[in-house]
Amino acid sequence: MTKTLYLMRHGQTLFNQQKKIQGWCDSPLTELGKEQAKMAARYFRDNHITLESAYASTSERAADTLELVTDLPYKRVKGLKEWNFGKLEGEHEYLNPPLPYGDYFAGFGGESEADFRQRISNTILELMQKETHQNVLMVSHGASCRQFMRAWSHTSDLTHEGRLGNCWILKFEFTNNTFRLVEIIDPTS
Repeated sequence: MTKTLYLMRHGQTLFNQQKKIQGWCDSPLTELGKEQAKMAARYFRDNHITLESAYASTSERAADTLELVTDLPYKRVKGLKEWNFGKLEGEHEYLNPPLPYGDYFAGFGGESEADFRQRISNTILELMQKETHQNVLMVSHGASCRQFMRAWSHTSDLTHEGRLGNCWILKFEFTNNTFRLVEIIDPTS
């Protein structure tokens, strides 16, 4: 059976607005972030997509976004958390190096890129292997979504080099333990 994964970034947060590094630390959704989540809910409703199962990162911003998208019961999963930026958590984004980040944050007590990508990929794969429903929503984070895309880029013709906006949705088909990115959706446009 082919399952569909809708992997979504959370709505805009206070730290996004203030241009602060936000990985394992958290900040609340802004009013715009709440509206973005409601636009994502409208996308699913207007396209007659019935979500049957849901998961969120343990970060409040992801869970709050999910709760605005659907009223399904959901599981909070630590493995869906954002990149751990170590001592740079909560600092201004000007401290970020140019992309790609590689192992930069490991030098500040955070995760290496390879470890982070493996954590996200393994978590989502394990959840989808156990999942018995057809349409699954997972609300996570920008770098998490990007690293998952990179992990499965060899199976997908679709790419996106720019920034993944708040509440953007990555639609993956999942069959035979393989993910294929089939659509990138900006419900806020």
